[in-house]
Amino acid sequence: MNRTLESIHREIEELSERRVDLWHELSEGHDAALQTEVKRVEEQLQALWDEHRQLRAQLRWGDRQKIIARARAEERLERHAA
Repeated sequence: MNRTLESIHREIEELSERRVDLWHELSEGHDAALQTEVKRVEEQLQALWDEHRQLRAQLRWGDRQKIIARARAEERLERHAA
């Protein structure tokens, strides 16, 4: 599925709000289930930020696989010319 930066960012905002709510609930007292959910939300946020950075780089520089293929082709040409 091709997602947009906007859709990823929207999901990040929603999860961030949920995390704030969870931390607020945790401040009222220890709850193992809430701690588990906070950890899950933080892991999801990290994955979303990774996806956001990857998509931003792809939009700026192009497809990663094409860049690697082009670099390898240039490397082969340089070795052949030497």
